[in-house]
Amino acid sequence: MAGNIDAEIRPKVEGFLLEKLYSEGSFVNKGQPMFHLDQRQSQAAVEQAKGQLEEANAALAQAQIDVNRYTPLVQQKAVSQAELDKATSRQRAAAAQVAAAQAVLDNASLNLTWATVVSPISGIAGIAKVGVGDLMTPTTVMATVSAVNPVYVDFSIAEQDYLRFARDKTGRGANLELILGDGSAFPNRGRALLVNREIDSRTGTIQIRAEFSNPENVLRPGQYARIRAKTEERRGALLIPQRAVAELQGIYQVGVVDSDNKVTIRAVKPGPQFGDMWVIETGLQPGDKVVVDGLQRLRDGMTVAPSDFKDTQANAVHGGE
Repeated sequence: MAGNIDAEIRPKVEGFLLEKLYSEGSFVNKGQPMFHLDQRQSQAAVEQAKGQLEEANAALAQAQIDVNRYTPLVQQKAVSQAELDKATSRQRAAAAQVAAAQAVLDNASLNLTWATVVSPISGIAGIAKVGVGDLMTPTTVMATVSAVNPVYVDFSIAEQDYLRFARDKTGRGANLELILGDGSAFPNRGRALLVNREIDSRTGTIQIRAEFSNPENVLRPGQYARIRAKTEERRGALLIPQRAVAELQGIYQVGVVDSDNKVTIRAVKPGPQFGDMWVIETGLQPGDKVVVDGLQRLRDGMTVAPSDFKDTQANAVHGGE
């Protein structure tokens, strides 16, 4: 499974790591500081940019003075129009220098704020991948923050199951059950969020992404789980233990014991599996008794002394879904 957002934390500027500001494995909010870098170089760049801006402002002020002085003199024929045009050009160039210097200062100030690395999202913060004293660059992955509510679970289903899913317009709500690694069921049911664009030609399966609400942050990225869902409903289905079915060269057989305790070997057509049971499409009737153990040693017409199978009901029974 994966978080709905997995954000890699990288610095925007270069610098030595001075401090880690968050607790690893904890929940962090968007904008919360996570790391602090040495900002002396960025601070020096800000001061330098301020000086360049002051210099540009002084040049602009002098150019403006020249324009203001030459303008009446041109009207009095004391200064040529060419001199005024040059002064005006210098004033415009000085104004452009001021704008450029201001942009440099803004960028330097921004780099200074980036010395504190913050989380871009709210989520669970992973273990830091860097240590105090390490040199950070914009390519350094410092940690990862995952938004895990909701959490995504990717799984694959067979092409036949996908076709049934695509045709079935009902039950598209939260009908997926998540079975965790310890065998327990996650309390919140999920829903299919999207279907991938293609079927894998090597496996004949297609990827599905499911979404599960995870308000307590119990589910984490990379966690193993299984998806359980009702793909179809069969009423009056016959189910027998999977171990009661023998397969030889594509032919499936079961041993049926009659009222005289004689065995008849029957060919059957199995359907979908349900847990450790197998749906039998044809070949059996309700009430038939099937052999669970020792099917390989049986011969047609052999008399046996049957006993009830304790772990699983040995008789063919009416099943549910």
